[in-house]
Amino acid sequence: MARIDLNSDLGEGYGAWTMGDDAAMLAVVSSANVACGFHAGDPAGILSTLREAAARGVAVGAHVGYPDRVGFGRRPMDVAPADLEADVIYQIGALQGLARAAGTRVSYVKPHGALYNTIAHDARQAAAVIAGVRAVDPSLVLMGLAGAPVLAQAQAAGLAVMAEAFADRAYQPDGQLVSRREAGAVLHDPDMVAARMLRLATEGVIEAVDGSFLRLEAGSICVHGDSPGAVAMARQIRETLVQAGVTIAPFTGGA
Repeated sequence: MARIDLNSDLGEGYGAWTMGDDAAMLAVVSSANVACGFHAGDPAGILSTLREAAARGVAVGAHVGYPDRVGFGRRPMDVAPADLEADVIYQIGALQGLARAAGTRVSYVKPHGALYNTIAHDARQAAAVIAGVRAVDPSLVLMGLAGAPVLAQAQAAGLAVMAEAFADRAYQPDGQLVSRREAGAVLHDPDMVAARMLRLATEGVIEAVDGSFLRLEAGSICVHGDSPGAVAMARQIRETLVQAGVTIAPFTGGA
């Protein structure tokens, strides 16, 4: 029987500004990538999201990013390796403290936005992120883009990894995501997205923008929590997969 994790980026509100519906999404997903305050998130909001995750048995990951709240962490930055390593350590440590207070724990790390895309192929920044994760807790799992060199780089450094695919993003034929600056980069049709993810979970393939099929070995599916209709899309994906006999469960064994 097929088994896969369903994750979403949460805890990204800031003060009076809300981002997504964390409580509703936590009723659907099996893992939550929780913001750590650099690209988004404030302590009270993050703590609230962590408490809800703990109550629902949803696994928690540190969603570390560039220090870029204005750009929501989606603007590339040339951060010196020593600074980036320290930034990663700082963010994981902050989330660990809040998670402990909420009755749960951080079990994996998923870089956010521009940092995620950069380290997928930039060995220099990837090494800094890997070093930061290892410095805090070598047992933490690093989540990254399926097929990206960073996963092999992390494994070579001694980290366990989890490859993920994106439900609501279009793919280029080479396995990279279509840039958000391009039309059609973000997918919005829940039925179409669910059908794509069912094929991924059961056959290991996903259709690229040119109609070709990519083979992706992914153990987790991401639905962006800030996308319009994100909760409805996540529910449709979960229902479609479960009805087809696919088990939805955290890859880390839960909270």
